[in-house]
Amino acid sequence: MNELLLFSEYLKVEKRYSGNTLIAYEIDLHQFSVFMSESYDIKSMAEVRPAFVRSWLVKLMEEGLSARSVNRKITALKSFYKFAIRKGILSQNPMLKVSSPKTSKRLPEYVEADKLDLLLDHIEFPDSFEGRRDHLILELFYGTGIRLSELMGLAYGDIQLSKHQIKVTGKRNKQRIIPLFAELESKIENYLEELELLGIGGNFLFVFDNGKPLYTMYIYRLVNRYLSLVSTRKKKSPHVLRHSFATEMLNKGADLNAIKELLGHANLSATQVYTHNSIEKLKKAYSLAHPRA
Repeated sequence: MNELLLFSEYLKVEKRYSGNTLIAYEIDLHQFSVFMSESYDIKSMAEVRPAFVRSWLVKLMEEGLSARSVNRKITALKSFYKFAIRKGILSQNPMLKVSSPKTSKRLPEYVEADKLDLLLDHIEFPDSFEGRRDHLILELFYGTGIRLSELMGLAYGDIQLSKHQIKVTGKRNKQRIIPLFAELESKIENYLEELELLGIGGNFLFVFDNGKPLYTMYIYRLVNRYLSLVSTRKKKSPHVLRHSFATEMLNKGADLNAIKELLGHANLSATQVYTHNSIEKLKKAYSLAHPRA
C-alpha cells in the first residue's frame, strides 16, 4: 500500500521520530495491512471500514496481546489516517468509530536516589576517556531527565555553559531548555576539554574515541551494566533514569508543571503518572508509622 510508504517517510523526515518509534509504527501498520489483505482482500487503506478494524483488534486480544499494546497499534492507525486525510490522500477516517480498550495504569520503574548516589559518587569508573564519558552519560540522564534519543542528538552548540543550561531537541522537533547544576556543569566542561585535547571532533557530543557517534545499543548496554551494580530491578534502561529524575524531583517538592516542562511532555496527564509513585510511598510510610495502620 503506497499510502503507508508516504506515511513512513513523513514520520521520518517531517516528524523526525526516533528509529525505535518508526520501527514500531511500521510493524503495526504492516501487520494491519496483511490482515486486511488476507481477511478482506483489501489492497488500499481507503477500503478499510470500522468493522474491519474492530475485527483485527478482537483477533489481537484473543491472541493474548495486552490492552496497552493494542492501544499502541490503534495510535499508529489513527496517526496514519489523520495524516492521509490532511494530505488529501484519503477522504474517510474509519478510526473515528473505533474505541480503545481500557488499560490499567502502570507505574513508572525507577531507581531510588540513594542507590543512584552510590553509583555516581562511589562506584569506580575506568580512568580513561571511555570511563569519564560513560559516567557523564549516566549523570546527564539522571541529572536532566532527557530521553535516549535526545542525549544522542546533543551537539556542541546545545551546551550553553555560560548560561548554566543545555538545549534539548525532543519529540516532534520541539526544543526546550534544561538547567545544569554546578557539579554536572563541571563534568561537562571537563569532558569538552578532553575531547579537544584528544582532537576528537564531530557534530555530536557523545562519541567513541575515533570520533564516531555512539549508537543506541551501546548506551542501553552501558546503562544496564552500571545500574546492575546497584539495583535488582528488572528494567535497567535509560528511560528508568528519566523516571528516577522525575520521581525524585516530585518527592523533593518540585511543581508538577515544572517537571512537565523539564521532561518535555506535551500535556500534564503524562507527568501526573509520577504522582502515583509518591502516593504509594506515602501509603507505605503511613502503614509503618501509624499505630492503628
